[in-house]
Amino acid sequence: MKYFKRNWNETRGDQYDSWGKLIWFFETDINGEVLRQIEAYENGKVLKYDNQNIEDEFGGLTDHNLDLIEFEEFSIEKEEFENKWK
Repeated sequence: MKYFKRNWNETRGDQYDSWGKLIWFFETDINGEVLRQIEAYENGKVLKYDNQNIEDEFGGLTDHNLDLIEFEEFSIEKEEFENKWK
C-alpha cells in the first residue's frame, strides 16, 4: 500500500463551498488504485470513502487511479493516514 496527503487550494465550488479548502488523504495499491480516501476541510468536516462507503450526498471514492510518479512528493507514512482515518 501507498499513502499520500495533498493540499487542495481551491474550494468545492458547490453548495458546500463554505467548508473551505481541503486536504486529500489517499491509500492506494501498487497500481495507484484508490482504496480509501479522506477529505479534511478547513471547517473541520471530514469525509471518508472506501469500498464499504463508496459515496454519499457530499461526494464519493474516486474511480481514477493516482499517477504514482506525480504523487510521489506527497507520500506519507501509513500511521499518519490511519490516525486521520480513526
